[in-house]
Amino acid sequence: MKIKELDEFEIDEDYLSKTKIVRVDAKRALVGAGARVLFYPTLLYNVFRNKIQAEFHWWDKVDQFLLLGAVPFPKHVPQLKQLGVGGVITLNEPYETLVPSSLYYSYGIDHLVIPTRDYLFAPSFVDISRAVDFIHQNASCGRTTYVHCKAGRGRSTTIVLCYLVHYKHMTPAAALEYVRSRRPRVLLAPSQWKAVQEYGKLRLDLPRSSSSGDEVLITKADLEGYYNSSDDSRKQLVVHKAVRGRPMIARLSCLFASLKVSAGGSAVSSRLSEVRAC
Repeated sequence: MKIKELDEFEIDEDYLSKTKIVRVDAKRALVGAGARVLFYPTLLYNVFRNKIQAEFHWWDKVDQFLLLGAVPFPKHVPQLKQLGVGGVITLNEPYETLVPSSLYYSYGIDHLVIPTRDYLFAPSFVDISRAVDFIHQNASCGRTTYVHCKAGRGRSTTIVLCYLVHYKHMTPAAALEYVRSRRPRVLLAPSQWKAVQEYGKLRLDLPRSSSSGDEVLITKADLEGYYNSSDDSRKQLVVHKAVRGRPMIARLSCLFASLKVSAGGSAVSSRLSEVRAC
């Protein structure tokens, strides 16, 4: 009798799980349908306000190499190029996208497309990380990145906030306050704000690098093949860079000697913290 009750419970749990998935899918489909219906009316509304209100900018400068704004038209591409834009991040779904990638490429502009449903949804963590790195890589080369969704309020703001949290070392709240000072009409859905906060927590959990910039982060993947599979101490380690001017051969010898695994398979993790990297 007891086994029968457990089986019934498992069936109920399975049923509830499937019901939850169906509800999420139904919500996503409903929001998607509504977004399609509202796309052109809201787009025309934004165009109208941009024409009659001087303070209603199509895009705003957030950082030296970062622009946040609304979905661009083909006519905007030459203007963006003149502003030094070398990369565009599109958060729109295909039906919202007005500029093909080929047009960006013809102007020497890289295009990263991250389709994200409007209104209630946020990009995934993987997509946020891709976008943040894309912005940073462009900025490192002196190129501006234009991040946009439909109106430049929610989806694109999520990416910009995560970039400020990661590379400008702001808290999510401080980043939001700053972006609002640059583009007052930004507005995040609860799921988008949650994504920014979770991204910020993850950044705080990661080891902080040295302020002097003389450390290299070594992850578990970097150590693959250099430690015994039975070793439990597979934490991330920080290795100090070698002083410039030290002979290359000497540095390599030091590194490989320290990473050498003994015949007994002893771990090298405890020794890596003192290794001089090349």
